[in-house]
Amino acid sequence: MEERRIILETEDIIKQYKQYDTVVTAVNRATFRVFDGEFVAIIGASGSGKSTLLHICAGLDRPNHGKVIVRGNNLSTMSADELSRFRGNFLGMVFQNHNLIPQFTALENILVPTLMCNKPDLSYEQHLKKLVTTLGIADRLHHLPSELSGGQQQRVAIARALINRPQVVFADEPTGNLDRKNADEVLELLIQTKELLGQTLVMVTHDLSIAERADRIFVMENGNIEPYRR
Repeated sequence: MEERRIILETEDIIKQYKQYDTVVTAVNRATFRVFDGEFVAIIGASGSGKSTLLHICAGLDRPNHGKVIVRGNNLSTMSADELSRFRGNFLGMVFQNHNLIPQFTALENILVPTLMCNKPDLSYEQHLKKLVTTLGIADRLHHLPSELSGGQQQRVAIARALINRPQVVFADEPTGNLDRKNADEVLELLIQTKELLGQTLVMVTHDLSIAERADRIFVMENGNIEPYRR
């Protein structure tokens, strides 16, 4: 039996914030592993620390203590420039609130990460065509975000996260602002593109019905992460 390769690993992650005179521990010694090609869901109540942990794993925030290892690289010891290059080459992020640039068309928003990525072997044209066809937004590329529905904006955000063919895609409540129909469609598209590109998907969600589509589920409570018992 072929041994599975660990693509993401955290070790004793601690993240604390100061609120007035109180220190709040958002993540408390979180340790877990994700294997190459897995779909892992992290569930938990609001304020449990799941989004904070996801942002640390994606290199968007730094822990106060502990390690984040992605593809054998320790994100915690990288400089800001090194981390930015690493994210551009290997990591993708889908946010709940789209975070599209309002003055840019859908196409321009999708292509923003390519400006920061140095992958000479990457054919953006063919990959872009495949992505927008799969996501059903080929006819909306020259529209501004304000001219798109919420579901279409999230599809553009997914295409932006996937344009550089990242090995690990992080999704923070990607269906949280959508109605059930659009939420189901967006989840299906994320899973389809994951399979299409052979990626690893790590998703934070409060929706157990969405999490149950994952290969494995972790639950966070008071900053602690544990395997979820189905």
